[in-house]
Amino acid sequence: MDLKEIIKNRRSVMPVQYNTKPISKEQINQLLEAANWAPTHKKTEPWRFKVLHGVSQEKLGSFLAEKYKETEVKFSAFKYNKLQENPKKAGAIIAICMQRDPKESIPEWEEVAAVAMAVQNMWLTATDMGLGSYWSSPGLIKFMNEFFELESGETCLGFFYLGNFDVSTDERVPGPISNKTVWM
Repeated sequence: MDLKEIIKNRRSVMPVQYNTKPISKEQINQLLEAANWAPTHKKTEPWRFKVLHGVSQEKLGSFLAEKYKETEVKFSAFKYNKLQENPKKAGAIIAICMQRDPKESIPEWEEVAAVAMAVQNMWLTATDMGLGSYWSSPGLIKFMNEFFELESGETCLGFFYLGNFDVSTDERVPGPISNKTVWM
């Protein structure tokens, strides 16, 4: 696929759509290498990743489900089970983290934007590789310092779920760009 086709074919493929075919360490490394080429103001390279593969995915699911049970006022057994099971359905999960520049030499939103661009690079690469992927940022993300050993100034922004899939994804047709553009 050429770049324009990869961009047009990028989709959110949810864990429930994944099959059991594993994701290899080589595939994950390709995605991480693509992420590392994202643009970054003042070369701060704020993206940090934590790869969950195998048993660590099950531990993440248990942590999220139990933290939900502990903190949620309107408990839902359906959501509890989904939090526990989704990580196990993935071929791998990459925790998306941001390391804030200690000098705070640029606005925080620029660091978040750089991390998002790194994730977009992974997403486009996953699409090109035929892998399904999905960025999830559950409300429980604020508790991830209890699960991961985060450095000072590091925050977790979400999870990048990965999996092989068999079912084709829905065609996406965005609204016209002319409705979102003002020419000056």
